[in-house]
Amino acid sequence: QVQLVESGGGSVQPGGSLRLSCEVSGVTLDDYAIGWFRQAPGTPAKEREGVSCIGSGRGRTDYTDSVKGRFTISRDSAKNMVYLQMNSLKPEDTAVYYCAAEIGPVYLCSGGYFRYDYWGQGTQVTVSS
Repeated sequence: QVQLVESGGGSVQPGGSLRLSCEVSGVTLDDYAIGWFRQAPGTPAKEREGVSCIGSGRGRTDYTDSVKGRFTISRDSAKNMVYLQMNSLKPEDTAVYYCAAEIGPVYLCSGGYFRYDYWGQGTQVTVSS
């Protein structure tokens, strides 16, 4: 059974940092693409925004334009963990953040919501002064 569990969310001031973690079980992590998504209040799940993703194998990464240079996705296959380091946070980064897994191999990952097969429950990130 595939399970994803996010952690590391919280409240920070603008300019602060957080590191989100996604523990993935029931899969061989290198065989899947893992994505981070965020959902703003009042929006439906299908409109979750793809923030970043990491592909199968060598782990090619991708980011949405609004987080490039601020967020970094990484993977520790030995621990079955995927991380999202978020720096220089802005109020507009406020959302519930989800990690998701796409059955692979997927070498060129994507932020497309409907491509992903398994989802975690989410972790809240609030950026406010």
